[in-house]
Amino acid sequence: MTATARIGIVTVSDRASAGIYTDEGGPAIDAYFRKVLTSPWEAVARVIPDDRAVIAQTLRDLADTEGCCLIVTTGGTGPAPRDVTPEATEDVIEKPMPGFGELMRQVSLAKVPTAILSRQTAGIRGKSLIVNLPGRPRAIAECLDAVMPAIPYCIDLIEGPWLETDPAAIAAFRPGAKPKA
Repeated sequence: MTATARIGIVTVSDRASAGIYTDEGGPAIDAYFRKVLTSPWEAVARVIPDDRAVIAQTLRDLADTEGCCLIVTTGGTGPAPRDVTPEATEDVIEKPMPGFGELMRQVSLAKVPTAILSRQTAGIRGKSLIVNLPGRPRAIAECLDAVMPAIPYCIDLIEGPWLETDPAAIAAFRPGAKPKA
């Protein structure tokens, strides 16, 4: 039997956390995973302000207490003064995974020249992969399409639960890997 994976979905937004506008990023991430994942999983969602200490504590909580194997953030990756998600992520990760940010920017640059302003990053904390995504739902899907083929194998390598994707949506790449029993 496959364990139910816990996936943290964090919207970083002063206005959404204050109820000034409806969060669209978190629901876009949730819908994406519902479309591509076929193995059991549950979302652990948070909507928090653009505050470095709050973001870092939320990431620690989702990794260390909630046991999320994957934590995906949306928002706070631009150059504005309140955009501090990458810094908060760097505060809590133990191993940076720069290839995620590099690939997401490359894919986004093919769509819009301002993607060069994006500062997405990723890293490992214990048995959790943390990935920062942009805030716009369309950009979220484009970036996840780019990195999702590698995410299940990364989770395997950090001894997390087996994530299975629907090959018709996204084919996960696992060199010679077999499902965990």
